[in-house]
Amino acid sequence: MVEGLEEIFSEISFEGEMRFVEPMMKHTSLRIGGPADVFAIPQDIPSLKNMLIILKRQGIPFLPLGSGTNVLIRDEGINGVVISLMYFRKIQIISEDESNVNVYVEAGAPLKRLVQFSKENGYSGIEGLAGIPGSVGGAICGNAGAFGYEMKDVLSVVSMMDAEGCIKELRAEDIEFGYRRSSISLDELLLSAEIILKKDEKKNVSSKIENFLKRKWESQPVSEPSAGCVFKNTPKLSAGRLIDEAGCKGMRVGDVEVSRVHANFFINKGKARASDFIKLMEDVKSRVSETFGIDLEPEIKIVGRE
Repeated sequence: MVEGLEEIFSEISFEGEMRFVEPMMKHTSLRIGGPADVFAIPQDIPSLKNMLIILKRQGIPFLPLGSGTNVLIRDEGINGVVISLMYFRKIQIISEDESNVNVYVEAGAPLKRLVQFSKENGYSGIEGLAGIPGSVGGAICGNAGAFGYEMKDVLSVVSMMDAEGCIKELRAEDIEFGYRRSSISLDELLLSAEIILKKDEKKNVSSKIENFLKRKWESQPVSEPSAGCVFKNTPKLSAGRLIDEAGCKGMRVGDVEVSRVHANFFINKGKARASDFIKLMEDVKSRVSETFGIDLEPEIKIVGRE
């Protein structure tokens, strides 16, 4: 299939990078993942549109990927094209009044950069997202959140490109958001968003962000390769507490280990494989079910060839 893709893409107008048989372990925070047939990094909207039109015409699947922080890519890799919007990183003020500021941010901008932007300018509303890795696009699609803050709370409008290269806008109220999820389809690409932040004293915003970062560093294995929380919290109890009290801390399959710092983080201790990660998920889920009668639901997204 790869040879055919090389021929197809050689015929389109495309500015950016096109890598074939690209190891996805290089593009995920877990450092796990087999090769994608194509890893495409368009530099501009026309290139992205040209590529999507060809993919649609040829029936070639694509997968949008942000910073690869909440995803597990199978060892067999990904069929088709992985699209990265890492060049789409702009953050700028659209408008402001005495109380609020309307900020335009592109999907490929790192979430930590947006939080830093708010800190430097004294804009409140996303302090609790400090320390969450990943891109703004991924944070919106997964409704990232922590410490009572969620992306949906500040979102105003998103700009989407569909599989035919057409761009449309969706208002936040037209998107269904839930706990770490949204109704935004992976069949479309989120290009940018507008968010509304509140003006505050810089020292107040900075103090909150530093406090949340301190709490995160104290309670999570932020210096080790992980994909963030593996399972969703239940309505009454956190997944981390359930996994811990079920005696799962330190459990290991291959080079994947349940973190001894926070039980809802699985760590790549060296040369971990996706198959090991999935087996450990099954073992932990089974033990929690046997101990508490609760079935944990994955928060991490598992993609790729089975």
